[in-house]
Amino acid sequence: MSELTRIHSFYKFSLDSFIIVIRRAIDIVAEKLNPKKVEKEVVEGEEAEAAEEGAEGEENAAGEAEMTPRTLTTRVNELILSITYQGFNYVRRGTFERHKLIIATMLCFRINIRKKLIDEKEVNALIKKEVAADAPHQPESLKFIMESSWGAVKGLETVKIFENLISSMESEALQWRKWYMDEKAESVELPRAFKDCSLFHRLLLLRALRPDRLTGALI
Repeated sequence: MSELTRIHSFYKFSLDSFIIVIRRAIDIVAEKLNPKKVEKEVVEGEEAEAAEEGAEGEENAAGEAEMTPRTLTTRVNELILSITYQGFNYVRRGTFERHKLIIATMLCFRINIRKKLIDEKEVNALIKKEVAADAPHQPESLKFIMESSWGAVKGLETVKIFENLISSMESEALQWRKWYMDEKAESVELPRAFKDCSLFHRLLLLRALRPDRLTGALI
């Protein structure tokens, strides 16, 4: 949320409003993990309030005593999910339509980096789109690729999974041509050598070769 000012100066969020979002997320988890617990009505009189506080204290003490490592892990995971969702839901309601996909993508990448499902360096490669200044001569069999994209193809070889991309493309030139020329390249099968690559790595290929289909792939 604090980094969204890079997208537009309009996106500024106060700490007070964020605390409200956090508390709402925590209440949702408490209700989910304690379905029998309902909100108590305000009871007039000091004795009634004291009795309720004592009962609640005993309930909390019992809950803490019974909490196992597995229960704690479950609770923490639920809190992370709830806070993440409620935070995103809060932000999206106040963002311009043209920025919603960008914000959702940023959050998705952050979550997957934290879970170690994708590499942060590869995410940076997707954002920056490295273009090689010393790109080799474009082979005749790959002339179907726009010359303006050739430097990006070579730059993609800095990513480990694509370190032999150009030689692979030469050996399967017809398949690559078919994929490259497809109207919806993001949804058709890749050539055999990269047939099983992850959806994220497909984004890297699209970024370099078919940037016009990147938005379609993210959606």
